Formats: sequence, C-alpha cells, structure tokens
Amino acid sequence: MRTVDMQEARTHLSRLVEEAAQGEPFIIARAGKPLVKVVAVDAPESAVAARTGFLAGRISLPPRL
Repeated sequence: MRTVDMQEARTHLSRLVEEAAQGEPFIIARAGKPLVKVVAVDAPESAVAARTGFLAGRISLPPRL
C-alpha cells in the first residue's frame, strides 16, 4: 500500500481518490507518521476481523463470578 505525504495528497487529491475508487488504497502521512487510510466505500472488509472465534471449541475459560 502506498503512503503519500500531506502535501502530495493536497496537490493530487483528485487523482488519488480516483485510484482509491478503482481499488488502490493509500495512506496519508504527516511528517512520516501515518494518519489515515483511504479506501473505496465498496472495498471488501479486511480478513483480520474475520478471525473472531477462530479458537472456538479449542479453549475454555473459567466461569465468571
């Protein structure tokens, strides 16, 4: 995923948004520190969220008091 600085994002916003809409997400950074991730609205969710419950049935927790 490409990272662009704030100044480049301001200068080329239209082009960057068009690329994100076509499936090329990017990150906007200020002073080298990532701030936001720009993705298309209809982009698929990341696979990380799908990992909830991946150990179901393999571990058990003590009952709550």
